[in-house]
Formats: sequence, structure tokens, C-alpha cells
Amino acid sequence: MTQRKHNMEDYDKTYAEFKWEVPEYFNFARDVVDKWAEENDKLAMWWVDDHGNERKFNFSDFKVRSSKLANVLKDQGIGKGDRVFLLLPRVPEWWESMLALMRLGAIIMPGTSQLKPKDIKYRFEASQGVAIITDEENAPKVDEIAAEIPQLKTKIVVGNREGWLSFEELVSKASSDFTVENTRSDDPAMLFFTSGTTGYPKMTVHTQASYGIGHQITGKYWLDLRPDDLHWNLSDTGWAKAAWSSFFGPWNMGAAVFVHHSTGKFDAKSTLEMLEKYPITTLCGPPTAYRVFVLEDLKQYNFSTLRHCVAAGEPLNPEVIEVWEEATGTIIRDGYGQTESVLLVGSFPCLKVKYGSMGKPSPGFYVSVIDENGNELEPGQEGDIAVRIKPNRPVGLFKEYWNDPERTAATVRGDWYITGDRAVKDEDGYFWFVGRADDVIISSGYRIGPFEVESALVEHPAVAESAVVASPDEMRGEIVKAFVILAPGYEPSDELVKELQDYVKNVTAPYKYPREIEFVSSLPKTVSGKIRRVELREREKQRKLKQIAEKKAEKETAVDKE
Repeated sequence: MTQRKHNMEDYDKTYAEFKWEVPEYFNFARDVVDKWAEENDKLAMWWVDDHGNERKFNFSDFKVRSSKLANVLKDQGIGKGDRVFLLLPRVPEWWESMLALMRLGAIIMPGTSQLKPKDIKYRFEASQGVAIITDEENAPKVDEIAAEIPQLKTKIVVGNREGWLSFEELVSKASSDFTVENTRSDDPAMLFFTSGTTGYPKMTVHTQASYGIGHQITGKYWLDLRPDDLHWNLSDTGWAKAAWSSFFGPWNMGAAVFVHHSTGKFDAKSTLEMLEKYPITTLCGPPTAYRVFVLEDLKQYNFSTLRHCVAAGEPLNPEVIEVWEEATGTIIRDGYGQTESVLLVGSFPCLKVKYGSMGKPSPGFYVSVIDENGNELEPGQEGDIAVRIKPNRPVGLFKEYWNDPERTAATVRGDWYITGDRAVKDEDGYFWFVGRADDVIISSGYRIGPFEVESALVEHPAVAESAVVASPDEMRGEIVKAFVILAPGYEPSDELVKELQDYVKNVTAPYKYPREIEFVSSLPKTVSGKIRRVELREREKQRKLKQIAEKKAEKETAVDKE
């Protein structure tokens, strides 16, 4: 593919000159999608499924269909400020629903198909949601708990189900003439239940502007998109990454999204085959996907249209980036952000890549590493990743945690918003992820970030994926414990444990090596694909407590015999 200029050619110049432009009134459906719809044949989506079905949609198709759905919802009494649960897989109706709800000024609550009835009930109770749009697969979960949600007044299903309104039947009869609610830029638009590693999910509120305008940064500078691109984001629709990279980011730039609706588990081989078959130019995927990709024989694929790749969710291991670049000619660019934000730090295409680094702060954000008192730290010192929010809170940050002023206030330290993640900044201004603040392992006084150990392990050919946590230890306080999924062709053994331990000692500081390794077939993950280290830590804690209790009982038994 011929090289073209990037949207950001000079990082320092772009960063210095960037200014947010936020009008008093803004609605993404009207001000962005409908503008692209003025070009009647402008491609917005290329949709495929596992059964050979393909459909293409223009922006004008989405304008018409979402306006019809907005009329349907309005007839059901749904209006500005109402919370509506959106629980759909990767089907075009998800995008239509997102736009329709924005036209109404309603507040969208996306959810994943992996949610159980109790999860759905919690979300309705916490948000006081009044409606749901879902599919035939998930509707029974809602029916199971609907009697316990008195405020749930409208149930719409893609497909057919008794007691539900049919999405297609209603939309096909509705008028496409709809006047968009003139929402203010600071009106709430989306409410995400974060896939946090501790406690109940927080309800993160984004305004019309914070994602609708904020993701201009994501789409333009990190995804590097233009109107002629076909962008594929592997994310499920249920979490914020889909809003980032399947909706706001690409459509801000007029790029088309490629959507693969699969009912099965993620399959690396079929994904790579699609990258070869379709003219996909940009790819966004979780690190887990790239780790699985590089286990395949990449030489047998042709990636001729692919020009740009990014990863987000967790930092990506340097060795995976090297293998992918050798096979595809593209460097996987890391990016850092949260459900609570748009892209905060990124390895932008014009920047020199430092393998393992997240890159530099996004235009429009002053990001730094600070101590517990809110002071910026010198390069090389580990601290909390923070965004300056005073005197002006940047566009792209969430508004608040819904009805939770204490949790909202807890994210502020002086002039800073605290992300809850830790990092080190180097002399060149690049950020290096250490881990969640509550993931850091302290062993014999050493502070050890799990990611560095995980990266070292994954470099070994026997390791497909790993998760590292603290395991309680009487002598050291905590030790490093690794849970390892082996690559095909390898079997667990004591010899392999020793080999991996020695390997880590050679790759990183010897004190960081995992003193215990457990081989597992899977790792617990959040609905968004992040490893739930908190679950592994708790498992380790309970195991060690049980061991201590058993040793104590053995000693007492021995004393009694004497």
C-alpha cells in the first residue's frame, strides 16, 4: 500500500497548538453523522457474519434508520434524560440505536451479552433505567428479572419474542422525519458501567461532548483515520472501547467501520483470513488478540491493505510488536485511556516507537506522573498517572460517577484527576505503564509491577499468556506468583517452571522473577477482556491462609501426641 501522510506529522507542534472547540449545543447524530450523510454514497459500515452474509451501509442509511427508531422510542414515551439499556451484539441495530437515543437526548447504557440476569437487574436498579433494546438471545435474561424492575416500561427486541416490541416491525413503519433534540454539549449522553477489578461497577457518565467531540483525538491522531479508511475494531459492543473505536473515533473522521458479527469464540485464524480478504486499512485490537495472532504462521497471509494497527486495554509486550511488524510491515501503536476518558497517552504514528512504552500525552491533555501530594515527579520516578483538570477540565474526561459524589471526589487530588494507574515517565516524555495502583507487588521492600514480569514471561516461546499477582508470604510479605497459559506443543513440568524462572531472571531484574508458577488453561477476565488480577490475588490469599491453618493444625496435633 502506498504511504501517505499521517494526520499528525509533528507531535510537538500539534500538541502545542491544539485547542478544543466545543459549541454550546452539540449532538453527535446531527452534527457529525448527518453531515457525512449529505454525501449520499459515503460508506459507513461493511458488515459480515460467520454465515457468509454481507451488508454495506452508507451514512445516509444510518440517518434514516436511526431517525425512524427515534420516532418509535418517542412514541413509547422515551425522551431526554431517560436511561435506556442497550444490550446488542455486533449487529447494525446497535449503531442505529446509539444514534436514535442521541437524537432523543436519552442516556445510553451499553452492556455486553455476557451479562447475567443479576447483572442486568443491578444496572436497572442503580440507573433507574426505563427501557431496553436487546436481541432474542438476551431477552429471556430480562424477562427473568423484569417483574423486579417496576420502572421498566419498554422492551424492544431485534427479532421476535412474545411480550416484546419488534424492532424491525416498528422501524419499518415509522417516519424518518425527526427533529433532533437540541442537546447542550454538557448534557449526559452515555452511562458506562465500568469493568472495574474491585467492588460493584461504577456508573461513568459522559456528556454529548466528552465522547462525541473528545474522540476526535482518538480517531484523528491515534487511529490516524481519514474518510477513505475501512477500520476494524475487534471489541465487543458492550464496553467503552466500542464507543471509542467502532463509533465515535472512526465516524468523527468519516471512516467506514468493518464489523464482524460472530456468535463463537474469538478465532485467530479466521480473523487473519478476514484481514487478508477484505480491504481493511486500520486495525484496533486488545493485546490478547495480537498475542494469539503471533502464535500463527503469519507468513502465509497477505496484509497488503493494512497500514496502521493499534492496541489498547493493557500495554502490549515488545516482542509481540516485533513479530507482528516483521509479518505485516506495520507497528502496533499502543494507546492508554479509560472508560472515564478518551485517549490520554498514545504512540502516535509520527512518534519514534519505544517498545513497551505507551507513548506521549494526547493533544488537549496535560498528563503527568505525580506523588501522593499532587506533586509532579522527576523522570524515572514511579507515581500515579494524572490529568490536570484545573483551571479547565479537558474535553474527553467523564463528567461524574452517577449519583456517587464520594467516588467522584475520590478521583481528584488537588489540580489533578487520578486515573488509578501507575507509571514512570522517561527523560523524553514517554510514559511506561507499571500497573493498577492496587496491582503493585511489594516483596521484601521491592515494588514490582506485574506487567514487566508478564512481558518477560511472554517472550519465552512456551508462554502464550500470563498474569502476575502478589501471593502472601510469611518471610517476604508478598512474593511474585505467575499464572501461565502454555503455547501449543508445551506441557507443564517442574523443569519448565525452573526454565521460566531463570528466563525471567535474565530478562528483567532478578528479584522480579516469579517464585511460584501455576499452569492454567484460562485466566479470569472482565467483560472487556482485561485480566482480573484481583480474582487471582484473592484466590492466592485464600490458598495461603488455608496452608497456614493446616500447618498450625499439624503442629498442634504433633504437640498433643508428645
